[in-house]
Amino acid sequence: MSVEAYRRSLPELIETAKTLRRHIIRMTTAAGSGHPTSSLSAVEVVAALYFGGFLRYDAANPRDPHRDHFILSKGHAVPVLYAALAEAGFFPADELLTLRKLGSPLEGHPNRKRLPGIEASTGSLGQGLSIGIGCALASRLDRLDSHVYVLLGDGETEEGQVWEAFAAGHKYRLGNLTAIVDQNGYQQTGATHDVMDMSPLSDKIAAFGWHTQIVEGNDMEAVVGAFERARQVKDRPTAIVSKTRKGFGILPLLEQEGDMNYHGKPLSKPLAEKALQMIG
Repeated sequence: MSVEAYRRSLPELIETAKTLRRHIIRMTTAAGSGHPTSSLSAVEVVAALYFGGFLRYDAANPRDPHRDHFILSKGHAVPVLYAALAEAGFFPADELLTLRKLGSPLEGHPNRKRLPGIEASTGSLGQGLSIGIGCALASRLDRLDSHVYVLLGDGETEEGQVWEAFAAGHKYRLGNLTAIVDQNGYQQTGATHDVMDMSPLSDKIAAFGWHTQIVEGNDMEAVVGAFERARQVKDRPTAIVSKTRKGFGILPLLEQEGDMNYHGKPLSKPLAEKALQMIG
C-alpha cells in the first residue's frame, strides 16, 4: 500500500476539490438536511489528504493494519468525507444521494460500524483528538509506521477535552499525529470570536509543545505545502491551523442569502443549481 498510487498533480487536486464540492451540494440538497457549508470549508484539506499522496489507504482492504487513519472530529461535516471516500473507491458515488435516508450507511454523522473507510464514530464535538491520541499510541505499541490525521472544527477548540488531548500529544511525543483545525470562523450559534474567542489559536497550540503552522486552507497549493512540512517533523505532534471560509466555493450565493454561517441547513434546489454552476 503506497501513497504514490493516490498522488495527483496540483491541477488534478484542484479539479478533485470541485468534484467533492459538487458531491456535497447534491447529496445535502437531495437529503433535505445536513451541513453543506461546514463541509465546503474543509474540501482542500480532505482532498489533499486522500489524493495528494499523504494518506495511506486501500479501498479494497479498509482495515489494513498498515493504513493511516483519518478522524473527522467535526463529524457534522461528514459529507466532505463521504465525497472523498466515494471518489477513492470505497463505495459507488451514486450512493451519495442516499445521505440521511432511512437504512443508508451514510448517516448524518460518521458511523464506523456502518461504512468502510470511517475510522471513528464522531459527532459529539471535542472528542476526535483524544481518539487520535489513542490511535497514535496503539500504532506505536504495535510497531507500525501508521500516521494519524485528525480534523477539528474551530468551535470545538473551546472545549477542555481538546486541550487535555493537546497536552497528552506532547507528553507522549507523538510524531505520528497531525491535527488540523478547520478555522472557518463560525460555529452553530454564530461567529467563533463572539462565542468564545480562542485567538491566537496557533500560539496556544504551540505553547502545548506542538509543531504548529498556519495555512490558507482553501488554497490547495498552500495546503499541500503544509502537509509536506508537517511530514518532516518526527519528534513531536504537528498542528495545522487551516484558515478557511465557511461555504467556500459558493460564497457569493451565501452573501445574497444574507447568511454567511448557513449552519445545518441544505441549499434549496434552485440555489443548489446556481451553486453547481458557480463551482463549474
